[in-house]
Parts: sequence; structure tokens; C-alpha cells
Amino acid sequence: MSQNINNPRLNEQQLDMIRLFKKPMPESDFMQIRRLAVQLLGKHLDDVMEKWEKENNITEDTYEKWSKEHRRSPYKKPE
Repeated sequence: MSQNINNPRLNEQQLDMIRLFKKPMPESDFMQIRRLAVQLLGKHLDDVMEKWEKENNITEDTYEKWSKEHRRSPYKKPE
């Protein structure tokens, strides 16, 4: 029951992950792998945000100031 994975929308890393997890695994193992993947993605997001904050001189005071500002677009009444 071997299937050839040939999907042009998936990159090589995605295909490798599918091949790696081709056989079913216990739900607890799957959940652990999923948690690790989410932690890794969260770390990458934190790194990107820290870099952006440094590049744009964003501080806690900046966030505090923004939280008190009105940043919504003006309401336009339908004509």
C-alpha cells in the first residue's frame, strides 16, 4: 500500500515530514511532536518580534502609549 507523494504544492521538507510520519503513531507521541513544533514556531516569532522592536526602537513604553491611543479608521456613513 505504498503511495507515491507527488504534490507540486508541497516543498521537499514537507514531503520529508509526510514520509517520516507515514505510519500511524500513538496519539500521545503525535501530541508531543505537535507541542514541540508549536514551541519552535513560537520561538521563531519571538525572535522576529525582538529584531523588529530593536530595529524600530520599540519599548514597553511604546506599547503602553499605543494602548492608550485611538487607532481606528474614521467611520464613514453610507451615502
